Amino acid sequence: MIRTLTLSVALALGLAAPAFAEVETEIEDFAFSFEGPFGSYDEMQLQRGLQIFTQVCAACHGLSRVRIGTLSDEGGPGLPEDQSRAYAAQLEVFDKTLADGQGDYRPATPADKFPGSALANAPDLSLMAKARAGFRGPYGTGLNQLFKGMGGAEYIASLMNGYHETPACAPADFAGYYNVAFANGGFPDSCKDENGKNTVPGSWIAMPQPLYGDDVVFDPQHDATLESESQDVAAFLMWAAEPKLNGRKTAGLTGIIILSILSVLLYLTNKRLWAPHKRKH
Repeated sequence: MIRTLTLSVALALGLAAPAFAEVETEIEDFAFSFEGPFGSYDEMQLQRGLQIFTQVCAACHGLSRVRIGTLSDEGGPGLPEDQSRAYAAQLEVFDKTLADGQGDYRPATPADKFPGSALANAPDLSLMAKARAGFRGPYGTGLNQLFKGMGGAEYIASLMNGYHETPACAPADFAGYYNVAFANGGFPDSCKDENGKNTVPGSWIAMPQPLYGDDVVFDPQHDATLESESQDVAAFLMWAAEPKLNGRKTAGLTGIIILSILSVLLYLTNKRLWAPHKRKH
């Protein structure tokens, strides 16, 4: 468990929280398969994450920047094309060309993008894993994410795991749901000390707890604990935000190998060209 300090501004809920107050949060450093220079997505984990998103998250949230057909792309969930078409057919998208230009809903195809969020206050999750930093600290978000992981996936998984019982210092009817990983929510004055500093980590978030464990039944069977489900859906959202991660790492590694070989050849060539001149002196 990693405790971080983040800058927070009070958001909706109409609750008092000092602007730009330092808020302590608890972000767990999960060991995702795609972390590090040689890491890659786990196809089975992405498929489980897709199932969780479909059965739980999609009721409110959308993925409007992700094309459905990419579920079959290499480095992603790896659905066969027939399954990708069948999955798309279960979704509805709004087509402006139907009903004499007035628009109407129709079954989606792999060429379409996922529907948007069903609720106005539910953010689209297409880029959420890149928009949220998991780790902050004295050396900045970039270096912390470099050494501790991708960052956004840790934040999402920690948020899913971060719902706790309301602290004793808070009124029972305080609006929202207490979450130790969320910094930007409301915070009751009764949970602050005489200097106005928060005495408990996190804040109150408007979203009810979405996952509890055993929310889905996987085929083949797999652990469906709260922690494993949180990591699965976080990994899927990381892929949604960075679908070419595996290819980008492969290209980068190939480039480093080629440049290393060229550097050696350049050194040997340079040594051979100047060797006769050095012997003259």
